[in-house]
Amino acid sequence: MTKINFDLFWSMRSPYCYLALDRLIEISERFDVDIKLRVVYPIAVRQPDFFKVRASKHYRPYNLLDTQRWSDYLNIPFRRPVPDPIVQDLSTGVVAAEQPYIHRLTRIAELAAQNGKGMKFLDQVVRVLWDGKTDNWHEDDHLMKAMDCAGLDGRALLGRADRDADRIDTAISAHEAAQEQAGHSGTPLMVFKGEPFFGQDRIQLLLWRLKQSGLRART
Repeated sequence: MTKINFDLFWSMRSPYCYLALDRLIEISERFDVDIKLRVVYPIAVRQPDFFKVRASKHYRPYNLLDTQRWSDYLNIPFRRPVPDPIVQDLSTGVVAAEQPYIHRLTRIAELAAQNGKGMKFLDQVVRVLWDGKTDNWHEDDHLMKAMDCAGLDGRALLGRADRDADRIDTAISAHEAAQEQAGHSGTPLMVFKGEPFFGQDRIQLLLWRLKQSGLRART
């Protein structure tokens, strides 16, 4: 019998991805399922005008309220990363042309997934950004140590992310195309047998669908 699996489209800037992390890890540990991490660039990279043109004036205030509310509800430590992985004027929505953080961050996530340790990477690295314990996550050896804890060679992956940027971005572009094909451009997006489940509030619905297809607890 083929092992059940689903795709997980993930942005390293998304607070909702972080808020989904514990529940997705729990699913991977409790059930006989493979989660195939497919990293994508944030909407601010793919559609820089989104926050100026498409997002309403209520988008950011509601996002701030809702993410804090969810973190309180789930009892998850939560703070926006310092610095933000995307350089952006939050008062105007303008995304800077120069982005010193997000490309390398996304590329090392893709490399971790290619090494078969995507979820372990998220478990270690994403918390460094979002749980509020680490300022200046991009400095010193924060990322390297977190990747080492995930069973990866952090120094080697950081070097490869810089050397093989074009090749890695080609893989990320393929994920973005698959995400669009699945029917949604947001994250987290879980796709099972072509059916999209968008948002951290759809995880329980996804689990229901997986169980309909024969998902079993690990023994």
